[in-house]
Amino acid sequence: MHVVESFAGDGPRERLRRDGREALSEEELVALVLGTGSAREPVTVLAARIVREIGGAAGLAKSGVGALARIDGLGESKAMRLVAAIELGRRVQQRPWSPGPKIETSRDVDDLLRPRLADQEVEQFVALALDAKNRVSAELKIAVGGLSACPVAPADVFRAILREAAASVVFAHNHPSGDSTPSADDIALTDRLVRAGALLGVRVLDHVVVGREGYFSFVDAGLLPRSAG
Repeated sequence: MHVVESFAGDGPRERLRRDGREALSEEELVALVLGTGSAREPVTVLAARIVREIGGAAGLAKSGVGALARIDGLGESKAMRLVAAIELGRRVQQRPWSPGPKIETSRDVDDLLRPRLADQEVEQFVALALDAKNRVSAELKIAVGGLSACPVAPADVFRAILREAAASVVFAHNHPSGDSTPSADDIALTDRLVRAGALLGVRVLDHVVVGREGYFSFVDAGLLPRSAG
């Protein structure tokens, strides 16, 4: 039996944060672009009416500022926001996609992330979402912590990774102390992440700890749990 959990009072922002952009309806996306409603209608009601009157996303794509501004409750400023959002989406769609670097070894991870992580004064936890050919499809900053810790919840980690439709993932974080030796918490977290990934069908290929002078790879050290494979 498939159970869908409902959340009373959820608005577009809450749904975007929790479920990702793909889960939002056209009305919810328009509401987020508009930001606010009119004197007579909350933004969600206004957005739904606009989408209905204009003929959905296809109608929005064909409409200019003048036509949109004439819709009751919209006005020129909000019409410009919609037109700008549509044009931005059009340009992104036309830009050819090129895959990121291929990750084959822990050295590849260190080369990619060291320039941004090695000298950070607080811990940062990063996930590299990889496609079926181990090319980086997204670099996700999962959490930022303090001098010696960075709280990470597997649920939050994989919620972000699943939105990228990743085939596999490599985790990495820095040690501001400069020593890349993993802590007991690092080892325990890696175990939980590998197990969570196995349940969700996302292979965890490595966890790399970046220090000031070097790095530590769980795979190279033989410490990645067997369920990773």
